Amino acid sequence: MAAALPPVSLGGTTLTIRKFHSQHFSAQDLVERGTLTLPQLDVLRQAIAAHDNVLISGGTGTGKTTLLNALAAFLPPEDRLVLIEDTAELRLQAENLVRFEARREQPGVPAVSIRDLLRATLRHRPDRILLGEVRGGEAFDLLQALNTGHSGTLSTIHANSAEQALTRFASCVVQSGIDLPYQAVRLGIADCLQVLVHLDRRQGQRVVRQIVRVRRYDAASDTYVLEEAS
Repeated sequence: MAAALPPVSLGGTTLTIRKFHSQHFSAQDLVERGTLTLPQLDVLRQAIAAHDNVLISGGTGTGKTTLLNALAAFLPPEDRLVLIEDTAELRLQAENLVRFEARREQPGVPAVSIRDLLRATLRHRPDRILLGEVRGGEAFDLLQALNTGHSGTLSTIHANSAEQALTRFASCVVQSGIDLPYQAVRLGIADCLQVLVHLDRRQGQRVVRQIVRVRRYDAASDTYVLEEAS
């Protein structure tokens, strides 16, 4: 929920309430609704089975969380999942699931950030880490986890394209305050992220526009070499 009061809200008090859907769509539901095609779904299922790290990008309201929730159903039932969210939205039907939710600071109670939870996660022996959204300095801790053997991770990030998602991820790593060369950050991202999925929303329709594989980072041109997944 977000509120704005006069005088900054010229038309009077403005209140916006984000209501989470009680209905959670399966991957097949998304295919039937036209969000993704069967070939795209097959690519993503294979990526999950191969323990690829998958990053889902898109703007606000494009269905990133919905797709993440649907893809999580394909995770092996024997895997130990650790889910980290800022606000609990995902509804996973997994037998071996540990859920963490961030907490804002309250009187007499300190805040618990996504970064705190991500660091704690590594001590809970996760087979897969599911991070609801990358939005700040926790990107560095996620990058560290992915580059030290924690494969098969699913997460989302706000971006306008698959390629921009990589740039945004790097910017979030820089926000962590860790003194790393920018090119080293970009190279580390290329080493640990295998699949990017980009969602778009046009005329009310949520659609997977891109599924690409990250092949490498070209430092000379400061660009990623991406390949359409098929």
